[in-house]
Amino acid sequence: MRPRAQTRSVLLTVGPAIGWIGLFLVIPGVVLLLYSFLSIDDIGRVVPPLTLENYGRLIAWGPLGINFVYWEILGRSLWVALVTTVLCVLLAFPVAFFIAAQRPSARPLWLTLLVIPFWTNLVIRAYAWMFLLAPSSPITQAAAALGLVERGAALYPSDFAVYIGMVSTFLPFMALPLYTAVERIDWSLAEAAADLYAGRWQAFWAAVFPQTVPGLVAGVILVTIPATGMFVVSDLLGGGKTMLLGNVIQQEFGTSNDYPFGAALSFLVMGLTLLGLGLYARIAGRRALSGVGDLL
Repeated sequence: MRPRAQTRSVLLTVGPAIGWIGLFLVIPGVVLLLYSFLSIDDIGRVVPPLTLENYGRLIAWGPLGINFVYWEILGRSLWVALVTTVLCVLLAFPVAFFIAAQRPSARPLWLTLLVIPFWTNLVIRAYAWMFLLAPSSPITQAAAALGLVERGAALYPSDFAVYIGMVSTFLPFMALPLYTAVERIDWSLAEAAADLYAGRWQAFWAAVFPQTVPGLVAGVILVTIPATGMFVVSDLLGGGKTMLLGNVIQQEFGTSNDYPFGAALSFLVMGLTLLGLGLYARIAGRRALSGVGDLL
């Protein structure tokens, strides 16, 4: 193939993808990076010169001195994301094995039931949980009967309601990659372990669980990263009392009108995401990361 024809062929195949990435990822990222080094004047306009003031605020140094409030919010966000991920793992394993155990013709139905919540807007789902956790709902009345909450009181806003909303939102992100891994399990290894007099749990940990690790890791990445920046669930079900990084970014780009600091916070989240992916690539290898890319 002639060089010109080869160049044309390459542009036709990868050109649209490069254009898409450049238009919707690279250019917004560059603009966001530039904004993070600017500041605002007295009437809220974004103005030069370039400054490191926004990043200084992130590392606890501000106009009023040392302030660790953003480190506290970062720690709280990571904790909520960690608890959400652990709960999703505990719930997704039984779900994945249950669906994989169904007849092949019935599995699409169960997978459809699993992803049906995606067909509804996240805000509507949060309001649905507010209705289910209201004082008159059967769930709240059952909790009151058990003495877990006072009669007539709602189960929200509370940390419990936030975790309920987070888990219901992200459970499919954990269950789907786990199901993909469980469906491909080579059960002959478990039979071999049983032939060697391994107990059920020994056979599971030695022969079954290792085969689910790729799906588990993919699910952890798909849940932890978006959960760190979530703000809708904590706003509606936490009553705004549980301030997370996503809430702060939303406020900076909204009511505070401080775009430069919001951009710096956004880059902090992006940096944490890239750091986590980099550590995982170093520990687990790039091959597993490519599997996550396939799921995305």
